[in-house]
Amino acid sequence: MPDLDPNSFAKGSRPWADPLETDLARDRDLIMEQILENIHHTPLGQVLKKIASLPEVRQQKVLRLRRQITAGKYDLTERLDEVLDKVLEDLIT
Repeated sequence: MPDLDPNSFAKGSRPWADPLETDLARDRDLIMEQILENIHHTPLGQVLKKIASLPEVRQQKVLRLRRQITAGKYDLTERLDEVLDKVLEDLIT
């Protein structure tokens, strides 16, 4: 068994590579590829897939509702629970 001097690091001898000087780009690419391959099998991946399949935002409807809310003609508290229930149901199923 080789003798290791605990003070060798202070003397400048470096038996191990400095992790700050090691190029980890290749490892990061590999990890990212594995994440992307497996993302669809995770709960987060399934939610992201659902979000990606949602229709585009209907700007005219959004603007109309904003005007109604600003004018006080739309009761937000009454509709909020219904809307949240629908969104959550759509995301789960």
